[in-house]
Amino acid sequence: VQLVESGGSSVQAGGSLRLSCAASGIPFRLATMAWYRRPPGKERELVATETSGGSTNYADSVKGRFTISTDFTKNTVYLQMNSLKLEDTAVYYCNINDRRGIPWWGQGTQVTVSS
Repeated sequence: VQLVESGGSSVQAGGSLRLSCAASGIPFRLATMAWYRRPPGKERELVATETSGGSTNYADSVKGRFTISTDFTKNTVYLQMNSLKLEDTAVYYCNINDRRGIPWWGQGTQVTVSS
């Protein structure tokens, strides 16, 4: 099983980034996909989730700005982040709970938003 994240970078406030999480060895059927983040000096927090049925949920802080999506043909989860704010600076982690409820994590990708 492997989750490989990419797309993290430094960007100015107001900019956009798209994070990707390519998974191998995990069946996406009946899985739940999610993105978490850990801001500097803070605990990890849930950013967005998507079920295999397509239902999504977002943290209040990112609603209307972030979009989670999944390409089941590529076993890849995305997080489109628009209108980035300074407080979005964090290490972002991909998480997939497979149909057995077993959680799998990516290695994290750094997003830094500057003014």
